[in-house]
Amino acid sequence: MTDEELIAAATVLLLRDAEDGLEVLMLKRNSKIAFGGAWVFPGGRVDADELGPDELESARVAAARETMEEAGLSVDADHLVTWSHWQPPAAKDMVAGRKGPLRRFSTWFFAAAAPGGDVAIDHGEIHEHEWLGPKQAMAKHLAGEIELVPPTWITLHQLSEHTSVESAMAWARATEPRRFWTKPMGKSPKTLVWEGDVAYESLDEAMAGPRNRLLMHPEGWVYENS
Repeated sequence: MTDEELIAAATVLLLRDAEDGLEVLMLKRNSKIAFGGAWVFPGGRVDADELGPDELESARVAAARETMEEAGLSVDADHLVTWSHWQPPAAKDMVAGRKGPLRRFSTWFFAAAAPGGDVAIDHGEIHEHEWLGPKQAMAKHLAGEIELVPPTWITLHQLSEHTSVESAMAWARATEPRRFWTKPMGKSPKTLVWEGDVAYESLDEAMAGPRNRLLMHPEGWVYENS
């Protein structure tokens, strides 16, 4: 696999209504695997026997399988609602000085109402789990209590606009999946931009216009989306 090839992957937002509002299942990944130590949603790469001509449908099948493997919960692949699609920066835009091959994932995010039953993690790939409100998870990240990667943080930001499973799922069904094909821009603070941002093509931070970017300030991340 070359640095430019993308690995198909999928992740699932398992949502439930709690006394304090909407909650999503989050898992802490083993520090020795991809995104190690970070808190993420259930998910992983699409297996070879799941790959087909339609990447989205392949990802849907993988999402259901990964949910069972990582959380012990059964979801129907046909009932998963597409939420967003993420691609990382091109290899040429990644940090220089890395060692070994670079794994880049083309990841479909899906949403589903959480099924009944207890969460069962393997304590191998996944070390901990917790049902968290989106704002609660973001506050924990701000306080340095948990580690989040940008796709997870942005998704939590989106979820924070909803107070119930019904609201989040209705939004997902009615909205074209957002495409977050990332480009890095600024270094102080580190800034990621996506389609819809005035600087997405030029990467000129000084340009005035619409915003769709994440400013990763040391004192707290800020999402600008106009």
